[in-house]
Amino acid sequence: MTSQRSTAGLFAAAALTLALACTSALADTYPAKPIKLIVPFPPGGSADLVARVVGQKMAENTKQPVIVENRPGADTIIAMQAVASAPPDGYTVGYAIGSALTMNPTLYSKLPYDAAKDFAPVTLIVNNPLALVVHPSVPAKTAKELADYIKANPDKLFYGQANIVAKVATEAFAAAAGGKMVEVPYKGSTQNVQDLILGRVQVAIEPVATVLPYVKEGKLRALAVTDSQRSKAFPDLPTVAETGVPGYAFSNWHAILLPAATPKDVVAKLQAEIVKAARDPDVAAKVAPLGVEIVASTPEELQKRAASEREHWAKQIKAMGIKVD
Repeated sequence: MTSQRSTAGLFAAAALTLALACTSALADTYPAKPIKLIVPFPPGGSADLVARVVGQKMAENTKQPVIVENRPGADTIIAMQAVASAPPDGYTVGYAIGSALTMNPTLYSKLPYDAAKDFAPVTLIVNNPLALVVHPSVPAKTAKELADYIKANPDKLFYGQANIVAKVATEAFAAAAGGKMVEVPYKGSTQNVQDLILGRVQVAIEPVATVLPYVKEGKLRALAVTDSQRSKAFPDLPTVAETGVPGYAFSNWHAILLPAATPKDVVAKLQAEIVKAARDPDVAAKVAPLGVEIVASTPEELQKRAASEREHWAKQIKAMGIKVD
């Protein structure tokens, strides 16, 4: 019996050694073939452009193609499911927005993936700052003045939203103000901003780069950025909290993910290649017009941020009573 146990132990140890050796060999040669980068939006948007610019630089560095595959729809759920169910070999990579990991688990009662367990975090890649903007007819020059107006005039202002991120961000602002606005949903930012310029809606939260040209022309008024810190790209625009609405912050970040079972050595290799490409001066110059800020992190930092914000937004969304299904 002792001899059998000893033999079994030797087989187990040998199997483990072989598995570790195979994993190490995979990491040493990675990437050895084209990488598919799944983006949850149509071509042409900021996420798609960042993915293509970073992917191209990574391809130049690794001598392996990075093929961007657009899988839009269902608040990024389609793309996220595709990544979660892909082979965990490092050759199917996911480009995710923060809400897919932090808000969708509460907004949707049945997700085809587990945001906390089905992905291996790789790195943060960009921060895409959002701006709180109003039509010039709104009698508010700061976020605090808008908050006071909303509180004193419930349901008088209409806000436009082109996606679930904007909806949650704007509802959270109204909740922080202690009031309510009337929601007007749109299928895209273009129509939302057009109606905001025409005054059909009076308030919106959109990417800074999307609305800044209209702010410069005087067609819209920018009150603040929604993040907890000022945007490096637009440092003169204060945060909502700075203007006197404490406790409000909404960050809009993008990240890179892999399927959960991907070997850690492969995750580390991809993280290093993504960060190297993202920090290249050529990449920074090409994405600067989009208003995004290149950031990078360790997998552990991304995992910690996602978990913290997931807990935060679970409480906030439940308190606001927002539910998609």
